Amino acid sequence: MAARIELDAVDKTLVRRLQQDGRASYTDLGREVGLSAPAVRARVQRLTDRGLLEFAAVTNPMKLGLPVMALLGIRIDGRLADVVDELERIDSVVYLVSTAGSCDLFAEVVCQSMEELSTIIDARIRAVPGVRSVESFPYFGIHVHRFTWDIPD
Repeated sequence: MAARIELDAVDKTLVRRLQQDGRASYTDLGREVGLSAPAVRARVQRLTDRGLLEFAAVTNPMKLGLPVMALLGIRIDGRLADVVDELERIDSVVYLVSTAGSCDLFAEVVCQSMEELSTIIDARIRAVPGVRSVESFPYFGIHVHRFTWDIPD
């Protein structure tokens, strides 16, 4: 488990604001927390270097022509790391987590059609050595997709 990063009140305010608007200027952030733009830039860089912050453009798969999404529950025999190494090479797999319970892995997949989803499952994922079974949960709608979880005290 990664070591917890201690944040002061200014760091927490900066993180919360950047969760709301990752393109906020250092000048605007500085006005909010009472620091200069270079001081804010240094703090944000420190938080990024320590692995707390990551900046990325979040896309809408449907607007990119990828309207079919599914969560796949994957059960494996053999070494988890070997299966993960193979699955992460599949471009349509956009999220992959190991878990406990009836599945060893959950993979989120985005693709163009149900036919493509079927091909990904049958020809790509089930073909990976160590994959015992795959259960598919196609999405009918996404109701919450949040990137603004609170920062614990």
